Amino acid sequence: MRPTALTSPRRSPHTLRLLLAGALAVAAPGVLAGCGGGAGNDPDTVEVSYKQSTDNSVRVMDTFLGDVKKQFEKANPGKKVKLVPIKAPDSEYYTKVQQMLRSPKTAPDLVYEDTFLINSDITSGYLKPLDDYLADWKDWDRFIDTARAAAKAEDGKTYGVPDGTDTRGLWFDKKIFAKAGLPADWQPRTWDDILSAARAIKRKVPGVIPLNVYTGKPAGEAATMQGFEMLLYGTDGATDNGGDPLYDEKSRKWKAGTKGFKDALAFVETVYREKLGPEISDALDPNIATRVRGELLPEGRLGINLDGSWLPQDWLPGSGHAWPDWSERLGLAAMPTQHGQAPGKVSMSGGWTWAIPAKAANPDLAFAFIETMQSKANARKWYVANSGIAVREDVAEDPAYAKAQPGIAFFTDLVAHTHYRPAYPAYPKVSTAIQEAMESVTTGDASVAEAAKNYDEELAAATDDQVTRG
Repeated sequence: MRPTALTSPRRSPHTLRLLLAGALAVAAPGVLAGCGGGAGNDPDTVEVSYKQSTDNSVRVMDTFLGDVKKQFEKANPGKKVKLVPIKAPDSEYYTKVQQMLRSPKTAPDLVYEDTFLINSDITSGYLKPLDDYLADWKDWDRFIDTARAAAKAEDGKTYGVPDGTDTRGLWFDKKIFAKAGLPADWQPRTWDDILSAARAIKRKVPGVIPLNVYTGKPAGEAATMQGFEMLLYGTDGATDNGGDPLYDEKSRKWKAGTKGFKDALAFVETVYREKLGPEISDALDPNIATRVRGELLPEGRLGINLDGSWLPQDWLPGSGHAWPDWSERLGLAAMPTQHGQAPGKVSMSGGWTWAIPAKAANPDLAFAFIETMQSKANARKWYVANSGIAVREDVAEDPAYAKAQPGIAFFTDLVAHTHYRPAYPAYPKVSTAIQEAMESVTTGDASVAEAAKNYDEELAAATDDQVTRG
């Protein structure tokens, strides 16, 4: 194992700060009292807070962090790691984390942050810039540029270390496709090709859900990113000018009233109006993503699923939903652009980062834990266990990574066609407005035109009227 910052003979600035803090604690036990909430203010314990799966049978993160904890404590005698899991759906997890970060009494030393929310927490002053640590960490140069930028704020400083990324595409059941007369090597070229396949499944394979597209507020960011943005970023306007269909970088304003937005909503409306998707009550169940992975796909009750690269983590041995032959049963296809226009494929990428709260009691110890957790060996282990996409170049080039699991090569190749959400503080509110628009056309409470108009109004409110039309 590579020495961590705590054991390396080369003492970096953050190591010296850590040693000094330890000396102060020994010399004057009361000096550090009240500095933060990490592990009860114990200067020798790093408190790590993370999102725990709501599915009791899936403990990928718990297992991984438990192993890193053992490595860290063995390599650093006298230092301890306290794992603090937060078991909650994404939206609830974000809320709980923000509440914790507000006070030194509750702030952990290290926190797991979704890249879509990190800029909001940065703007709120909840996170600590990591540039001083990163400058002294040689492994940081191994991370790909897009990943390094994922946790960079408008002030130019970096606030998190990514632990992988993801891409998205179409999963389909080959047995269901065979019954519907569809090819096992299916690769739709347009949105209409997807709808045609779903309609064929509905006609010829009763009792199964033809197509799942996440929608509505209960699904949270899954609806926005796996559903809506996979459509929006493949519309004519998005691919013609190469710009972001949600945000205009030149004017630094959010886009309203676009045709692409309405076209994406119309696709969602079609899926649920024609009953090609799950029952509306199921689609608006907060646990729909867990049900898709744990029940609908393994049980052969879903034909096509627009989803992420990480699904196989739920099907690994010991996961509780072990499905050893999933790669034989399921096919993979890239999401096409709206009309097949160049570049022909669409994906969205996000991911999570490890960040240090501004009010953390033990930031130096926290970064030393990051160094252990994000070594090449541990990073590769995590990417494989989490069905993630490598953000370290040395891991991506490692044959052991590429061959570790079926589908990794397919989803890694999609990085060439991927897009990233506008990483600005207003994005979480924009995302919620998108979910509301999706939900209203899913239930039929609003037409596409009405839902788009309501979105434009919500967008203006969410961004302080920083909106451009067209």
